[in-house]
Amino acid sequence: MTADTRVPRSVPRLRLRGVLDWTAPDGAYRAELTEYMPVAPVTSGSPALAQDIALPDAWWSDLKNTLGTLATVPTERKSVRQGWVDRNFCRFLGIDPVQIRQTTTGHADLHWANLTHAPLVLLDWENWDASPSATTSASYTRTRLPRSDRLPDPARVRPRPEHRRRPDSSRSLSSSRTCSRGVHRTLACRAENHTGIPVPAS
Repeated sequence: MTADTRVPRSVPRLRLRGVLDWTAPDGAYRAELTEYMPVAPVTSGSPALAQDIALPDAWWSDLKNTLGTLATVPTERKSVRQGWVDRNFCRFLGIDPVQIRQTTTGHADLHWANLTHAPLVLLDWENWDASPSATTSASYTRTRLPRSDRLPDPARVRPRPEHRRRPDSSRSLSSSRTCSRGVHRTLACRAENHTGIPVPAS
């Protein structure tokens, strides 16, 4: 709910219309009702691209400006902490963990099923937070086509230079983290090809 109240309206997203919280023996739950979205996401059924796409330059400009605005929003929300990095870098990537030296507020789940065609709207905000720099562009990178010549490099949409910190590690860790839950086999294959390490099960 904090994204609806704390993120500027210039960041294109659906307006929140209602929230319902409840608890059950197996956990706590929240359902959110948003306004209707008439524009289709770039992909559906999977966050990964199955074929090349053509998006206008204005769309990419809007995305870059959106991420730049979002990066300025202060928040105490954090989903990736140093302890998680220490535990999982070796497990997923086979390398020593890096130190989180800088975080940037971002969407944290930026992929093609969470982006609409023009006009641009960002969907699925429950994970937005201050993440290690490069997380947002890593989420985008992991889901575009391998060796795609038509889609821009993530540098085109990164709003700040610090997003370049360890992009390959961030990309692979982001993919492996998601795929370890047993979903998105296409992404798992890409992560395994990049790291040479099978994605472990959760």
